[in-house]
Amino acid sequence: MGSSTPNGAGALIAQPHGALLVEPYAAADAVDLSVVLPTFNEARNIEAVIENLSAVLAQLPGVAYEIVIVDDDSPDCTWELALRQASRAGFSHVRVMRRQGERGLATAVIRGWQASRGRIVGVMDADLQHPPAVVAKLHATIAAGATVAVGSRVVEGGGVSDWSLIRRTVSRTAQLIGLLVLPEVVGRVSDPMSGCFLVRRSALAGVALNPTGYKILIEVLGRGAVSSIAEVGYVFRERREGASKVSLRIYLEYLQHLLRLRTALLLRNTFVRFCIVGTSGVVVDMLILYLLSDPATLHWGLTRSKAIAAELALVNNFLINDAWTFAARIGSDRGPRAKFRRFLKFNAVCGLGLVLNILILNVLFNWFGMNRYVANAIAILTVTIWNYTLNVKLGWRTSTVDGESTELRS
Repeated sequence: MGSSTPNGAGALIAQPHGALLVEPYAAADAVDLSVVLPTFNEARNIEAVIENLSAVLAQLPGVAYEIVIVDDDSPDCTWELALRQASRAGFSHVRVMRRQGERGLATAVIRGWQASRGRIVGVMDADLQHPPAVVAKLHATIAAGATVAVGSRVVEGGGVSDWSLIRRTVSRTAQLIGLLVLPEVVGRVSDPMSGCFLVRRSALAGVALNPTGYKILIEVLGRGAVSSIAEVGYVFRERREGASKVSLRIYLEYLQHLLRLRTALLLRNTFVRFCIVGTSGVVVDMLILYLLSDPATLHWGLTRSKAIAAELALVNNFLINDAWTFAARIGSDRGPRAKFRRFLKFNAVCGLGLVLNILILNVLFNWFGMNRYVANAIAILTVTIWNYTLNVKLGWRTSTVDGESTELRS
């Protein structure tokens, strides 16, 4: 793979390994702007895009910049041509990464950001379909205060050149699907499918990214700490050299990405987590209730069996909620005494719910003749909201920061 000197201008830098985390860059050699160009078989375009983008970045007054080429070991040796370009006089700001053993545009972008030194990081295509001049406008928008600046084909000044009706329809359909699955993310921008944007590094610092396919912008907007977004119009050009990489697989990966991100965002919600933990408690509760009360097992009294089953389920729920659901609210208050106090509060809140639970169970089973397990499920569902509301207000309110907003950025 060549030299592994990650800070050397023009060096063939080694692939970062491990989690897809973009860490803060506070070293003395940090630059203002890093633009990542992910490539695969772009030998016909790479030299031209480096020259054109370099000319644009050179016109930014007082801005230190770099271009990071991340090539997926192209058979046409794109990386070799980029490295040759980087060795020429006047191109010391170009750095090249040849990835081996990992593929995909979205992960290539993140690996480039990991290896970059920019306080602002960004991405654009390496096939000249994104006009390099738009990067200057995006940077001006970030400098004016935006967290993310998106190149849009939809806003004023934007367009898609000579796209066919079929291609326009497919693109619009993909966006509509995104709006249905992830309205709170896709709906934040006019062109969520854009692959040309800049973002403040601080918005991604420490955030675990997990993209699939090509649409990295959706991942950034969904997981990053993005407070403000600005859009800049540009005209998407037709490819002059090389073959398009758009395929059915790309759209399937896009759908997979939407569903994965939808699941991740749902799991950030504390009530959803609380319900998931509660479901595990139901399994414990049902199992213990069967072992203690069923005529085929110990056949103990229903009330005593239910009390024991509920308490063991409660212990199960507390341990998981403390470690996962409300972990962001605990802050540094994680000692055994604090944990025991939270457990007592949890017991007190859920104890009142348990009284209601047992009352409902007995009424449904003894008075209405309902199956004991159906009656038990109804009783559990009835008290879930009660338990969640009081535990949020009383049990886990020790964090000095807002727990919900912290979770949304974790």
